[in-house]
Amino acid sequence: MSQNIIDVKHLSKQYMKQKAVNDASFQIKEGMICGLIGPNGAGKTTIMKMLGGLVIPTNGSISIYGGCTEAGLAKARGRMSFMIETPYAKEKMSARENLEKQRLQKGIPDKKRVDEVLKIVGLENTGKKHVRNFSLGMRQRLGIAIALLSKPEIMVMDEPINGLDPEGIVEIRELLLKLNREEHITIVISSHILSELSLLCTDYIFIHHGELIQAVSSDELKKLCKEFYHIHTDNDEKALVILEEKLGITDYDLDEDGSIRLYEKMDKLTEVSRTLYEGGVIPITLGINEANLEKYYMNMVGEQNVEHNEGTKASD
Repeated sequence: MSQNIIDVKHLSKQYMKQKAVNDASFQIKEGMICGLIGPNGAGKTTIMKMLGGLVIPTNGSISIYGGCTEAGLAKARGRMSFMIETPYAKEKMSARENLEKQRLQKGIPDKKRVDEVLKIVGLENTGKKHVRNFSLGMRQRLGIAIALLSKPEIMVMDEPINGLDPEGIVEIRELLLKLNREEHITIVISSHILSELSLLCTDYIFIHHGELIQAVSSDELKKLCKEFYHIHTDNDEKALVILEEKLGITDYDLDEDGSIRLYEKMDKLTEVSRTLYEGGVIPITLGINEANLEKYYMNMVGEQNVEHNEGTKASD
């Protein structure tokens, strides 16, 4: 079972009267591709900067590989790389020249590492082409190559697909999957492009107004975003027995009010309704929920906005 390698507890950051991050707690396990999801200004970048030691928390604690003291965190961060700001590269130098310069600055003795990372990110054939002539996708891959020089075990990346065209997005996604699967790098990535993260991440942390509103695994999210029938009757307990016995239903969940989320028989609404009625149960609500990641997120954000506005009014 994978261990927690990042453990954040009650993390907050306040600038003057504004709370950029408010009481966030989460864990990241080894081998994850963890997506920080939220709109611009949600607090994603601030959290990443606190993980990297670029911003000092107002409250809370961060533990990385068990290190939670200043010295312990500094040592643990040596096993990480960060792409939080726009990757820096000399415009009039090639990819290889930039990487060699970075290797020397970082004190990395292995001269072969430059060739290794160029091949990993697919820039081995760019030759003497200057970075100023690179596409945005190539620049992002060069930034990832620079981050890979030190052989990190964790990569923290802020919006690496922002501004890319569809082809560039696919290239970066495939590269990150390769790094996770073949290089065994744990990845923490932020984005507001939910459809893309749904193809990449193993786990998700949803952030809004600086607050963590939910943390779920990919499997949990798929079920939450899965199309289902919402069934509420005059006797939900009896309805469930009927569905199990008469239709052999096994794939379902129960909501807090006892109503049923049915993930089977999606093309047989009439059969489900008739079976319940013949069993002596009257459907009060029987409708399809066509959920997806964007809709699920927007529903969460809507609820969070209501709570945030009410809290703001109460404090005024």
